Amino acid sequence: MMKKILERLLKDLGYKNKELSVLFTNDSEIAALNKQYRFKPEPTNVLSFPMNEGEDIIATNLLGDIIISIETATREAEKKEVPFINYMTQLLIHGLLHLIGYDHEGSEENAVIMEKEEARLLGFALNHYPK
Repeated sequence: MMKKILERLLKDLGYKNKELSVLFTNDSEIAALNKQYRFKPEPTNVLSFPMNEGEDIIATNLLGDIIISIETATREAEKKEVPFINYMTQLLIHGLLHLIGYDHEGSEENAVIMEKEEARLLGFALNHYPK
């Protein structure tokens, strides 16, 4: 089901012929990645690694990688009292937006823009789940 949701989101965003990888992992694995790449030695819910960053940008169909901790997502969904699948969809959208250039840490204005797009795409995804 998540694959279908991602396909619809990519199409909606104008990225029909693009690829990305998604890894569902545990807190230990994501904490190691978070420490290595963000210098934060704790688990997080989602990490994203865009292919179009850095000095050696190459033309490719690959958008990048999204990594989600199932353990953190489960805890957060329970705390927020939202269905797990809805929260996983939100995390996928959040990671996807980072892959295509959105950033919520640069400024308050950027955060608002990203939050609005995340909410729009989440509404779209939740209304278009494959039957």
